[in-house]
Amino acid sequence: MNARHGLVIGKFYPPHAGHHHLIRVAATRCERLTVLVMAASVETLPLARRVDWLREVHADDPRITVTGIVDDHPVDFDDDALWRAHVALMREGASRVTLAPVDVVFTSEHYGDELARRLGARHELVDLARHAHPISGTAVRADPVAHWTALAPCVRAYLALRVVLVGAESTGKTTLARALAEALRARNARHGSAHAATQWVPEVGREVTSEKLALLGTDADVAALRWETPDFVAVARRQAQREEQAARIGGPVLICDTDAFATGIWHERYVGARSAEVERLGVAHPAHLYLLTHPDDVPFIDDGMRDGEHLRHWMTERFVERLSGTDRQWQWLRGVREARLADALTAIDLALSRGFHFAPPLG
Repeated sequence: MNARHGLVIGKFYPPHAGHHHLIRVAATRCERLTVLVMAASVETLPLARRVDWLREVHADDPRITVTGIVDDHPVDFDDDALWRAHVALMREGASRVTLAPVDVVFTSEHYGDELARRLGARHELVDLARHAHPISGTAVRADPVAHWTALAPCVRAYLALRVVLVGAESTGKTTLARALAEALRARNARHGSAHAATQWVPEVGREVTSEKLALLGTDADVAALRWETPDFVAVARRQAQREEQAARIGGPVLICDTDAFATGIWHERYVGARSAEVERLGVAHPAHLYLLTHPDDVPFIDDGMRDGEHLRHWMTERFVERLSGTDRQWQWLRGVREARLADALTAIDLALSRGFHFAPPLG
């Protein structure tokens, strides 16, 4: 007979397929399951984010409730005082969900028997040998790219290296963004690497320009378009949404043809001033690496949707000024197309080699 109230505890640093397997199995064996995230203050991923991720992944099962609590006690299985401190936090966390006592504890760990004894519950061991999902939090933290497929879309979107191509009009950003994505897919697909799923996100501003022109009729010229702050807010939001969608289905690198930060500079160009609202969106959706194209390397081509060649150097200077005035990582891309592609790939590989920094868990 299923228990009334089951408990799963863990750091979920970050949550991976093995954690989700444990939770799903546990949910089938009790009427109500509390999943308690116990995160230390020194760890990189915020407690609230881990809770949100688990809630999203298990939102379709009404038996599962996810909550969290800060646990800054070190781990020592031979120390009774520390055991009591951890268990007290577990009781506190579980009581936030329901006052019903914990009947059963589900773990995939050797310490499960002792934990259950201290909680006055029985222990159910789930896949101790990790046959279903041979993965661990330690392995993911050491090399997220190697274990990319063991991560839920929401976690992938958070960890993906976001690379943004910025620059003035007709400086080759779109061509380069597409080529970068293709190069990453091609060099890794044959090895079955997660990079085979690399996505690139087109520029939403160009899409909106086409929509505005269509509303004015077939003979409309870009000079007739009127741009106001709400237009740029909408562009920045849509750009960020597209990035999030692509990051969830993509690989460890996401290539973006502009972003919300760059949209703020275009706002300056058309409205004549900066927009706090647009720039808040740029801060809310930060990229990890910006690659700036130079107008002297690509001839200007007027495709009917561009302002004109005379603005390219002003825009470039503004990008340099704004990028240099922040802590954003950026570098120039100069030269012919092949050289810029090679330099961009080198910059991406360097950024990947630094990895996502996970502070050591509190042990």
